[in-house]
Amino acid sequence: MLYAHATLLTVNSTREIISDGAILVRENLIADIGKADVLIEKYAGEEVVDLTRRIMIPGLISTHVHTAQTLLRGAADDLELVGWLCERIWVLQGNFTPEDGYAAARISIAEMLKSGTTCFLESMVIFHICPSEASLAYSDALIQFADRYGFDGLCRAVEESGIRGCLGKIVMDIASYAKDPKWGMHPGLVEDRETSLGGALKMHEKWDKKANDRIRVWFGARTPGGVTNELYKEMTGLSKEKNIPITMHCAEVRADRTFFESVNHTPMSYCSSVGLLGPKTVLVHMVHLDDSDIAKLAETGTHVAHCPTSNAKLASGICRLPELFKAGVNVGLGTDGAPCNNTNDMLQEMKLAAIIHKAKSYDPTLISAEQVLEMATINGAKALGLDHVIGSLEVGKKADFVAIDMRHVHLQPYYSPVSAVVYSVTGRDVELVVVDGREVVVGGKLRTMDEEQVWREAELRGHAIVERAGLTRTLQPAWPMT
Repeated sequence: MLYAHATLLTVNSTREIISDGAILVRENLIADIGKADVLIEKYAGEEVVDLTRRIMIPGLISTHVHTAQTLLRGAADDLELVGWLCERIWVLQGNFTPEDGYAAARISIAEMLKSGTTCFLESMVIFHICPSEASLAYSDALIQFADRYGFDGLCRAVEESGIRGCLGKIVMDIASYAKDPKWGMHPGLVEDRETSLGGALKMHEKWDKKANDRIRVWFGARTPGGVTNELYKEMTGLSKEKNIPITMHCAEVRADRTFFESVNHTPMSYCSSVGLLGPKTVLVHMVHLDDSDIAKLAETGTHVAHCPTSNAKLASGICRLPELFKAGVNVGLGTDGAPCNNTNDMLQEMKLAAIIHKAKSYDPTLISAEQVLEMATINGAKALGLDHVIGSLEVGKKADFVAIDMRHVHLQPYYSPVSAVVYSVTGRDVELVVVDGREVVVGGKLRTMDEEQVWREAELRGHAIVERAGLTRTLQPAWPMT
């Protein structure tokens, strides 16, 4: 199949932009790329998809997502963090069923695909533990927990939808944050060492590299203060032994910094002490860092996931992105969860990532559109250890790409296609999405999922969760509704 006559933002090593370009796809790979007239003549008789007045980009890569939380979109707006997390999000997630987890995964993936995300890093999927089940023997419980909550369902949703997913299974052994009772977790979210670490290893054995290598299983460690030093060291040892990458929230809020100081560490000196730093680790948010932390990240090749919308909405602060770039740290981009972003649209996230640092620094040249597109593509691929197969449009890489329809009044005229993508385009402008050589979105419509069934199921299950959690009246609008 030849996809022809588009403007191609290759994000290759020379950052080449090809006007009136074409991509030849053979099975799941990019077999050729170049000028449309040359490729059409070279591959005479090949079926051609005409993408005139479209911009094609590599598939977007979100380096931080909470798929379960999409059922909670809008359920915790305008709250401070402790109330947001402990009184809303953890309570609601603690009332999930396995079917809810699957429905949440499906609507998250549907939204991501329709808005151009072809690969994502899920941060922390749990095995659902109800208090009444806590006395079950481990050998029986592990199987039941895997069936009850989301990991199998999430993997199944990835497999069925055609998206590419790196899926973090939670690792934890403390039921609160930094042993502070005000940060206590809902019982339905609590796991011990055996269930969390043992479950992660079981899921890695079952699912890693399945779905034609579209699924990768990671460790999704809870933030420091939610995991003992001993468990971190055990997990990082297994990470090296079994080649399992790690993702973890870190230095997101000021309370994190207070915790690190209480144990006589900075964020990165602590992470270093338990073996968390290195090129197979993605640390998320990373707002409250000092210069020594940034230097340690660069020295160890540790990756960062920047989530500007989440950090702004929850008033967590603003990541020191310019300083991270200057030090040579690889930084990707993530949307985080729907309750602290309200969308899974990476194109919207790109715009804020480009703008917010200009406002803070009073320097409009500080972060460019080109840097942000790199964050959402090749930098994300590097963070996931997949830059040899995705992240740019190059011969031999997987056929993961997106076509954006520029034939709209809100997108014309434009002069730089990169600036147009970063500052003007949203996910609603995505027309075509190809993952692993398969068309999963055509004409803006999903081909691998029934959209109406997906959103209706999510609507039903989301409201049921709120009711089970006893929060129906709490979530009424602030303004009178008749």
